[in-house]
Amino acid sequence: MDKFTALTGVAAPLPLVNVDTDMIIPKQFLKTIKRTGLGRNLFDEMRYTPDGAEIPDFVLNRPAYRNAEILVAGENFGCGSSREHAPWALLDFGIRCVIAPSYADIFYQNCFKNGILPIVLPQEAVDVLMDDARRGANARITVDLPSQTVTASDGTTFAFEIDPFKKHCLLNGLDDIGLTMEKAPAIDGFEARAAAARPWL
Repeated sequence: MDKFTALTGVAAPLPLVNVDTDMIIPKQFLKTIKRTGLGRNLFDEMRYTPDGAEIPDFVLNRPAYRNAEILVAGENFGCGSSREHAPWALLDFGIRCVIAPSYADIFYQNCFKNGILPIVLPQEAVDVLMDDARRGANARITVDLPSQTVTASDGTTFAFEIDPFKKHCLLNGLDDIGLTMEKAPAIDGFEARAAAARPWL
């Protein structure tokens, strides 16, 4: 998993509440267990017509936001099913940070496990960042995880809270496997002692 320290990038405004995981990545794209290739189907039913043509007005199809790395969204983002494909699709598109007033809990946890920083801010702060994001590619938002701040293009800064353990994992690029591998010497030692004590196993 890639480390997350600081990010300055284009933020795409998605002023919708209750964006569920089926909107993020529709069910027909859940056949794969690979974490790559899902970005092209992110928000598929909002991005494309039934015959596969791009819908020009959808935010991620607009030239200013095709390379967005931050998504500013409405409350209860990521509700619905627990599919981990939702953060996979966001990450594969290039989204490394989502800013919203609230999230569905499972989606929120899955973001951290996949290297995405989900930031919770009060609605008033999200409104400011949403307005900033609407200015397009010239308005770049900075997210600084070590200092736990989000800075709008005009210099307005908002502080956010994050669980210290989750912060540690993102800063060091540690998913569940990475956390386990940190304990590899202790695990190897246990296995060696167990083999010596019970060689018949």
